[in-house]
Amino acid sequence: MLWARWLVLLLCWGATTGEQPPEERAGALADARPDSRRQRSPPPVEPLDFGFVPSAVYDTHAYYEPGTVGILFHMVHAFLYVVQPNYFPKDLIVQVIQQNMGGIKIEEWRKPENVVLLLQWLHYEAGFLVCTTFGIVFVVLTPIIAMCFCVCRCCENCGGEMHQRQRKNADCHRGFYTASLIATSIFIILGVLIAYAANHNMSTQIKSTRRLINTNMRDLKTFANNTPAQIDYLTAQYTTAKNKVLSDLDNIGPLLGGRIHSQLEKEVVPSLDSALRMAGAMRETKEALENVSSSLEVLQDGMGKLQASLSVERSSLSNTLSDPACTNGAVSHTCNAIRATLSQLGINADFSNLPDVSHALTNVNTVLKTDLSNIVQKGYSSFNDTPRLVKDQTKNIVTGVKGMLDKIGTEINGFAKMFPVEASLANFTIFLSERQKSIEAFYPQMDQMDFYRWIGCVAVLCMVVLVLAFNILGLLCGTCGYDKQATPTTRGCLSNTGGNLLMAGVGFTFIFAWVLMAIVTTMFVVGGNVEKLVCEPLANRQLFKIIDTPFLVHPEKKNFLPGMLFQNPNIDLTLGSMYRECYDNNGLYHALQLETMFNINSFLNRTVYNRDLAKVFESVQVDLQDITLLEQAGRDNLINFANSGIGHIDFEAYLAEVNKGVTLVDLLSFCNDLEAQADQLPRGALENALKGHASSIRNIHREQVVPLEQAMSTMNQSIKQLQKASSDLPVKVTNILSAIDAAEYLITNNASHVVKQETKSYVHNLVGYFKQYTEWVKNSLTAEVAQCKPISNIVDSMEIVACSFIIDSVNTFWFGLGACCVLLLPSIIFSVKLAKYYRRMDTEDVFEE
Repeated sequence: MLWARWLVLLLCWGATTGEQPPEERAGALADARPDSRRQRSPPPVEPLDFGFVPSAVYDTHAYYEPGTVGILFHMVHAFLYVVQPNYFPKDLIVQVIQQNMGGIKIEEWRKPENVVLLLQWLHYEAGFLVCTTFGIVFVVLTPIIAMCFCVCRCCENCGGEMHQRQRKNADCHRGFYTASLIATSIFIILGVLIAYAANHNMSTQIKSTRRLINTNMRDLKTFANNTPAQIDYLTAQYTTAKNKVLSDLDNIGPLLGGRIHSQLEKEVVPSLDSALRMAGAMRETKEALENVSSSLEVLQDGMGKLQASLSVERSSLSNTLSDPACTNGAVSHTCNAIRATLSQLGINADFSNLPDVSHALTNVNTVLKTDLSNIVQKGYSSFNDTPRLVKDQTKNIVTGVKGMLDKIGTEINGFAKMFPVEASLANFTIFLSERQKSIEAFYPQMDQMDFYRWIGCVAVLCMVVLVLAFNILGLLCGTCGYDKQATPTTRGCLSNTGGNLLMAGVGFTFIFAWVLMAIVTTMFVVGGNVEKLVCEPLANRQLFKIIDTPFLVHPEKKNFLPGMLFQNPNIDLTLGSMYRECYDNNGLYHALQLETMFNINSFLNRTVYNRDLAKVFESVQVDLQDITLLEQAGRDNLINFANSGIGHIDFEAYLAEVNKGVTLVDLLSFCNDLEAQADQLPRGALENALKGHASSIRNIHREQVVPLEQAMSTMNQSIKQLQKASSDLPVKVTNILSAIDAAEYLITNNASHVVKQETKSYVHNLVGYFKQYTEWVKNSLTAEVAQCKPISNIVDSMEIVACSFIIDSVNTFWFGLGACCVLLLPSIIFSVKLAKYYRRMDTEDVFEE
């Protein structure tokens, strides 16, 4: 939370310096702070990690790819589209259901609205009606035509006369009929193969139904077994939010107290820092005064000794220059020059008249008897003790909040156990197991029924195959036994047999064709309408729109699904929306819109997100009046230091003397010049005497002048330091005391604003943890708890079994068989015509030359 504290500090107003009274400065700060607090947004809440809800893995893959046979399915779908190109009549079906057409009496059919519906329905079914009419006509006329054909043949008409007229193009006719019959037979064989493939596909896919049933049952059991664990996980994660809140409550001192401390730090710490710096300035002032006092003593004593030494050396040098040797011409000039510089051997600065600083030093020593640094450190400690004050003063509130959290946890667990979810789902699992056993017990019967169906379809196809067998055998025998040289009455036995087989095929065609067409027509009407009215709208979800039509089943019941599930038809829940949610594998709570029955928001707001928490913390009162930044002894110490008399020192007089040299002339330069002039004299006693004086003066400089120069340098630095420290010292002390007074006034009188602000932010964080939990619970209920993919899988599996496995196979079967029935008509014609060329005739045409 360090960054949050820095954010608080960044948004706080800085402390202002000036000469305002403490009350005015603290009042100005207090007045400025509320605006900044209103503009400052609360710090972001630390995100909590609730982990992942235990997820279920479902085995069902409700997807079907028919493979090669899918080409046949697409052919049938294309044929049905040609027969029925109209869009799905959703509005028409809704009107029929709403008007209860099934319950309308005969005399009510004449009503205009019912007549209109009937005409609309007939228009939609026009394609099926035409095809069905064709089939019925075929079924009715085929036996009649067969009877007439037989009677006509018995009367030696319709080709029944055993006499064949000889024509020049007879071979062309025979070849045409042969080719046509072969082509027709080939197409009939294709129809038989298509029908058989559909029949075999249905048997194969029905066995796959067991896999779908088993996986769906297993998914439902997984759904039932996993849901209680998911709900328990949701309730258990309340502990995560609770523990985080308890952690923050246990650390309320560092968190809340630290935030309050950070808010006040900008005004408090600088004032204490200035007082602490002033304590350091006191010690430095004492050291400077001591340096000035000691340096003054050294200078006053040393300057007297130096003046005496220089006087002795000047007198001695003057006596040396009085030597008779200095009277000679050239030597006298040098001696006169040296004699003229003797007045320079004297002191320059005079420290005897400077006032001492003992009075100021005594006052400062008296001030330093009080340890201001220690007093200021107590102020720091008192201010830094804010977190402990907050913790001690909120101890009872924290205890109460912890009790409320425990009560909330008990309510959540109690509410979760109040609903017999686990028991209900356990019963549901038992129900599923029983139903699965019942279904598995039905498998042998289903296999037996499918076997009988398969046998029946094969038997139907065998009728066509029987006709094909006679046609193919007739073609083979007739073609192989045909002799161009033989006359119609002298044809061979093989050729005659081929013609008889073709006529037998015609006979069996008349016997079976109408039966086959009746089967085709029946399966066409049923399978075609199921495909167009059920399977196709189920695939594009138009069927859901019919079921979801408001007020479909009853004028006072808006929605069908919630009326059936919850006995509340006014809930805005549709089958389509539920299927979409389950298809996306969202939670059942969201898919069934259970929030209309049990609003999780209101429950969580009533329990987890308890507004009583905020009310409890609104009563937080943190009293910071016990914080003392500067004791009265420290204040007196600062005032005494300001009145210590440092400012009364005559710094100008000190600096004027210090800036002077110790001697009137640089003694080393004087010695060098003296030795240079001595070198100009003739060698002798005078030269040696002058050089001896130069050496003595150099010793005086080393032993007396150098220490005095050092003392003067020390005094110079100390005086400047004192001058700087004493500059506006009373004003500085006054400002320090004013800043401390303003900070104390802010703490004792206006800290409630800071306390309320930081308490609000602190409570915002605590409540934010619960809001995270409630949002996580709502999101988990929507997307992760009780994921209802098995429900959409059941719908998709039913669609696959009913439409892809059964209806598509049934439609493909009648499509192939119907093609065979239609092609049997030209087969009859071609067989009758062709048999005339293979059978042995009783009479023939005779030509006389």
